[in-house]
Amino acid sequence: MIYSENEILQYIEENDVKFVKLTFCDLNGRLKNISILSSELAVTFERGVRVAAKKISGFEAANGKDLFLFPDAQTMTVLPWRPQQGRVIRMFCYIRYKDGTPFEGDSRYFLKKAMKSAVNSGYCFRFGTSCEFTLFLKDEKGIPTKTPHDFAGYCDIAPDDKGENIRRDVCLTLEQMGIQPVSSRHESGCGQHEIDFNSSSALKAADTFLSFKSAVKSVAETHGVHASFMPKPLRNDCGNGMHISFTVFPDSDFLEERVSECGGMVKSAAAGIMDHIREFTLFTNSTVNSYARLGEFTAPRDIIWSDEEGSQLIRMSPDSDDTAVELRVSDCVCNPYLVLGLMIYAAMEGMASGAVLPEKNSGTERLPEDLEKAAELAENSEFLKRYIPESILNIIIGKSREEWKEYSSAYNKEAYEDKKFFSSL
Repeated sequence: MIYSENEILQYIEENDVKFVKLTFCDLNGRLKNISILSSELAVTFERGVRVAAKKISGFEAANGKDLFLFPDAQTMTVLPWRPQQGRVIRMFCYIRYKDGTPFEGDSRYFLKKAMKSAVNSGYCFRFGTSCEFTLFLKDEKGIPTKTPHDFAGYCDIAPDDKGENIRRDVCLTLEQMGIQPVSSRHESGCGQHEIDFNSSSALKAADTFLSFKSAVKSVAETHGVHASFMPKPLRNDCGNGMHISFTVFPDSDFLEERVSECGGMVKSAAAGIMDHIREFTLFTNSTVNSYARLGEFTAPRDIIWSDEEGSQLIRMSPDSDDTAVELRVSDCVCNPYLVLGLMIYAAMEGMASGAVLPEKNSGTERLPEDLEKAAELAENSEFLKRYIPESILNIIIGKSREEWKEYSSAYNKEAYEDKKFFSSL
């Protein structure tokens, strides 16, 4: 249900809401929030709440200026894992300067601009996600271990699948938040699970993804286990990815006629993404550990497409009536707003130029082999420079290089990656 600001204020009075979480994410896609008393919400809608930019990764682009969180009323939801007496609600926020100007590092605003650009060009995009995570046991002190919660396999059932009740509770929690998962299952890896979501607008899909991560972490905690979205938490087992499906369609006869001449709108969109994917792999796969997953098991490495099951970068639907395209490279530690926005821009460039897909299962290019190469490709990308503010792009590339340097100089690289595991990625 979508609320207006006045309806939210009324809801607070009628439903014993005591706190409001103002949620946003840093450039790395990590969720942050500030809690306010519900009595402060009316003035917050008008004036925002100040946040210390210099303490947030990537927000140094504000150059010492104050930043303010402005809640998006349309994203209001109750947090089911919080008390029912003295309830807590949450809203995603836009980030602005004091004069109301959008902050250039607000990735949610970046996606909103991409969506508006698509609409202005006559295109409509819809996105869905399939998200993987791994459950691990905790020790007697409640500290996460590297021991998987179970040793079941793909689509196994209880008692081998010990995460069945956890997935159920995650899905029920999301349902209470107004989010409808499509399906859930045990995945191929030990302790690994997947939950799928229907397609929606890009902004809602990104918000849903972050809500999903928050719900998984919270529900797992109540079950006494640790949930990790780390791309490759176990070196000899399947990694955790996020498959992103999308469709695009025109809203005018002119556009429909134009893309027909190009060989099909969706195929040109997919070709556009394939043309630029190496340049924005730094965004779909943003950590050192991301590249340990690529090329292993069914995770892609080659930039190819197919309409069959496999390790291809892009899977097109074999059903001629289904126009969905699935990008299979991303993982769950990405910033979803930046990734979906860049997918929109790459797809639009492909449609505008009439880009043509190569032959199925053919191609000579590969995804970058590590974070250092991904940063180099991003730095030299004219595509990224067209859409991402220079200051923000430089910060993202700089932080990636810092991580690569730290990893490369680590005496024990395995211990370095374990540190990332225990940082709750």
